[in-house]
Formats: sequence, structure tokens, C-alpha cells
Amino acid sequence: MALNHKLLNDEETYGWGPVIMHWLIALAVIGLYPLGLYIETLSYYDPEYRTVPIWHKSIGLLVTFTLFIRLFWRLLNKPPRELPQPQMMALAAKLAHFALYLLLFITVASGYLISTADGRAIEVFNWFSIPALPYSFENQEDIAGEIHFLAATALISIAAVHAIAAIKHHYIDKDITLRRMLALREEH
Repeated sequence: MALNHKLLNDEETYGWGPVIMHWLIALAVIGLYPLGLYIETLSYYDPEYRTVPIWHKSIGLLVTFTLFIRLFWRLLNKPPRELPQPQMMALAAKLAHFALYLLLFITVASGYLISTADGRAIEVFNWFSIPALPYSFENQEDIAGEIHFLAATALISIAAVHAIAAIKHHYIDKDITLRRMLALREEH
């Protein structure tokens, strides 16, 4: 087993570019979900009330940027060939990947709407700010908050199934699915 030293995907495996973006987004989602639940427990008088939501919003916006880069990258650099598997499993994998992307978009968009409901920009780690939309709708924060929670919960649930499937591929099917997403390749 050797590391793939290519930045771009090839026919057999993913390059370092998409692998790094995949794992950055995965780790961020895994961390943001419990952080969001923790934020819900904070009162206005908790010292963390002033910092933790800023971290959550900032990391969420960095995930958004990474997601757009990843999708643009995917348009320019097609993924490796599909591995042979039963048709139903291939369909389930495609639906799961579509759901993950869709739920990521819904989660970050609703998070943006929560954060900008009062018309203020979102400060990203005090590096730069993302302005609010010039309009809002009635109960924007509450409606977006409900959507955000439901989408994030569905996202983390499907991501868990996705991780279990990768482990199943590795240990039970003994195929190269997981190794490809770690940018590992067979030595020839």
C-alpha cells in the first residue's frame, strides 16, 4: 500500500485535493453538530455565549467555501471509476451522496439565515465578514432554526451510515473503497 502522490483524481483513486476536502468537511460536520447542540444549552449570561456561536458560524462558513470548491473541483476532475457492486448498492451509494450534498447545502443555507435574521453580517473569526441579505422574512430565525436542526440531524445520521458503509466495504467486502478515500493505492 502506498500513498497516492497526485493532487488530481485518476482512474483508480482520488487525488489529495478531493480527499483533503472530504475529510475537512467530514471532521467539521462531526464537530459542528455537538457544538450546535451545546449552543442551544447556553443562556445569555454564559461566558461561552459570546464565543462558541462565533466559532460555529465561522467554521460553518468555511465548510460552505470548501463545499463550493469541492463541487467546482468535481466538475473539472471526474471521480475515479466506480467499483463493481450490486446495482442496488450502487444506487444506494449515489442516493446517499446526493443526500449528503443536499443536506450540507440546506444546513449551511439555513445557518446563514439564522445568523443574519437581524440584518447583521456574520464575522468569520474576525478575518472578514459575510453580509446579510438585504431582505428577511417573518420569523426567519425560528423557521431557519428548525430547518437547520432537522437538516443537520439528518446530515449527521446519513454521514454515520456512510461511515459504517465505508467500514463494511473495507472489513467485510475487502474492497478498495475506503483506501481510495484515504488516497491510498496498491503498489504495482
